[in-house]
Amino acid sequence: MQKKVAKLAVSSFFSLNLQRLRINTEKMVFKYDFLIIGAGVAGMSYALKVARAPLNVQQENVGESWEISGVPGNETVVANGEYAGKKLNELVHELKGKLVGEANYQRFGDEFPLLIKFIDARQDLSIQVHPTDEIAKRQGKERGKTEMWYLLPSDADATLLCGLKQQITPTQYAEMVENDTICDAISRYDVKEGDCFFLPAGRIHAIGTGCFLAEIQQTSDVTYRIYDFKRKDKNGNYRELHTKQAAECINYNVESNYRTEYTPQKNQGVSLVQCPYFNTAVYDLDEPMTIDYSELDSFVILIGLKGEGTITDNEGNTTTLRAGESILVPATTETLKVEGNVKFLETYV
Repeated sequence: MQKKVAKLAVSSFFSLNLQRLRINTEKMVFKYDFLIIGAGVAGMSYALKVARAPLNVQQENVGESWEISGVPGNETVVANGEYAGKKLNELVHELKGKLVGEANYQRFGDEFPLLIKFIDARQDLSIQVHPTDEIAKRQGKERGKTEMWYLLPSDADATLLCGLKQQITPTQYAEMVENDTICDAISRYDVKEGDCFFLPAGRIHAIGTGCFLAEIQQTSDVTYRIYDFKRKDKNGNYRELHTKQAAECINYNVESNYRTEYTPQKNQGVSLVQCPYFNTAVYDLDEPMTIDYSELDSFVILIGLKGEGTITDNEGNTTTLRAGESILVPATTETLKVEGNVKFLETYV
């Protein structure tokens, strides 16, 4: 399964407009619409005119779209404007706290701290686990990975695996991987649009066939593959498993429910996840709403889920947000007015 790293446009908003298609065939066409608007990023007063530059990309077997990424080697690139050609982390280095927030810049330096993806699984993905920051450093990695999933319209029979449902030891875990019974120890969930799962580092998990979801995670690509259903690659080889490394990372505690329980509400933010790495809420609006970020020392990312809305900041800069689009809002933004019938995720650090 390939991933597609998107480009990013610069403005008072950083806007990626992605008209996304479900992956129901072997081919998928990505259409990007880059929009430059407003008086400049982070309060800087340079003139930019409205411009659109469509880009059509066709790739085989694409299962992930990396919407906003600071992962080295897979960074989002500025499409046009004053910062055209710069990678996202280069932009963080140049704008520092004006883009990501002063506290975030002190904490993360020049690396953008979140990775935003859309994932569409046409087959069961491998069972995985990610290390905590502490374990990752001990294993020679820079940081671990905590993440969350928000389900988009998925197949009627879509399922996923999340968390242990029975107490096992590291030794038993290794034996169950070896004898192909590890799935018996993991909770399986039937899923539908709007379901949410929080995946702290150490929680065993896998995306199942038919799941279509948005993923928010730490900027990290550290993944330990636990089990891959005995599948072989085109050369007839099994994919590498990381049984030993994973054994050290797994949280062996058992919980009764790993699905995030929340009550959907119209025209207000509903908190889904609050953790040291990101805070995420969902908004489902059919009337105008102004969101106040004046006391927030962080960038904000809006991820379109349904419908279409108009976003206007406190300086009067305007862009649209549609399903499948992501907008990066600089930390200097004080308010956003959202109008239209639109549902979106809001996330920040």
